[in-house]
Amino acid sequence: MSRIVVVSPPFQSHAAPLSALAAALAARGADVFFACAPAFEPLAKRAGVRFVPLTVTRNANTGVAERTDQAARETARLAEFLRATRGGPVETLLTQARHRRADMLADPEGVYEDLRAIDKRLRPDWYVVDQLAYAATLALHCLGVPYASYCPGHPGYVLSGPDAFFGLPAYWPEALHPGPSGLAALRAAVLANDRAFTRLFAAFAADRAPSAPAPGRAFALTSAHAVVYAYPALPWLPERPEGPAHLFAGHMAGPDEPLDPDWERRLKELRERAGRVVLMAFGTFLSARDDVLRTVLAGLLDGTDDTAVVVAAGARADALADLAGDRAVVVPTVPQRQLLPHVDAMVHHGGGNSFTECLRAGVPALVLPMSSDQFSVARDAERAGVGVVRDPNTLRPADVPDALAAALADPVRGRARREARGLRRYGPSWAAEHLMTAMGPRARGPR
Repeated sequence: MSRIVVVSPPFQSHAAPLSALAAALAARGADVFFACAPAFEPLAKRAGVRFVPLTVTRNANTGVAERTDQAARETARLAEFLRATRGGPVETLLTQARHRRADMLADPEGVYEDLRAIDKRLRPDWYVVDQLAYAATLALHCLGVPYASYCPGHPGYVLSGPDAFFGLPAYWPEALHPGPSGLAALRAAVLANDRAFTRLFAAFAADRAPSAPAPGRAFALTSAHAVVYAYPALPWLPERPEGPAHLFAGHMAGPDEPLDPDWERRLKELRERAGRVVLMAFGTFLSARDDVLRTVLAGLLDGTDDTAVVVAAGARADALADLAGDRAVVVPTVPQRQLLPHVDAMVHHGGGNSFTECLRAGVPALVLPMSSDQFSVARDAERAGVGVVRDPNTLRPADVPDALAAALADPVRGRARREARGLRRYGPSWAAEHLMTAMGPRARGPR
């Protein structure tokens, strides 16, 4: 029996799919531990695996970012990030680049010591570590233990070559492509980060593991054995690095769960009042952009007579309460995966989970990307023909009905259904099976 430790950063959008992978590995007979911040222990319990407390970054998000209990400095940084999203892609990505140094290598000594203690106590055969948990990946590299990487969003997070940089989208949707000056500023910022992080990684590794191979480019440090992508193997994705097995799992959603009776009742009432139902959710961070939520919701309610909307508004549900009514349900959170098979379309921010969950459910999307890898994800939705993309900062209520009509056009709906059929055999179980084969027997001896 393989013993595996799955390491996740303390973000709900990362920890939930990683816990689904942990459950799938356990179902294949592995002895699995889920290592994350203490607030995420319930995910381990639901997955049927054991829990190990481990915090790999100061930042956190337990489901609604604005309601997560965290240090005042991190709360201020979240507010700065949200303000930047109103300025468009370049301003947002430049702000994220400035924040990155403190976010991703905040306490390398502490993470290294914690993982070394876990390794000494549990002696796992191998690890699975989130690609964005860079301090944890650096620690595992220095410890010289085998690990697989898990890519939580766009595959561009695993750098494909010397011209690829973390924080610079692999490509852009048509509606949000920056001009040359913006791209130049962004490229300069991510290049500076790349060099600075590489120096930090090299110095840490030289001190902690002088006999180990140098880690190389920090953001390119990835498993030599296997990388699991929570993403479909789209034919135009950037080339993958040579060496590891590249496992495109399509999605990392757990087993289907029945819809709660209360939500069944709500959907039934909405269907009685409208011919179609749209789900709108911007993830655990960007639900704070209640101005965009309001634009879309008002546009659908005022510009159509046959559309009802379910809105996950996070901490801003009260700010949108005036729009709730017969055709609009506004709540802090929704059971997104359970609702998707029962709606006609989704409006989302281009998050990796939302994109792949829509694909899995065969639901077309209106995509409004705002940060991080969402621009690349949105372009994939556009290019795959399963959604349409608009600029969230220039969208007006009057534009929304036409944008939704484009997302619901027959070619888009048909393509979404075909993609769903193709993804049925993939997911956490497929990933666990192929990951265990790729990692092979790596016994560490008596425990």
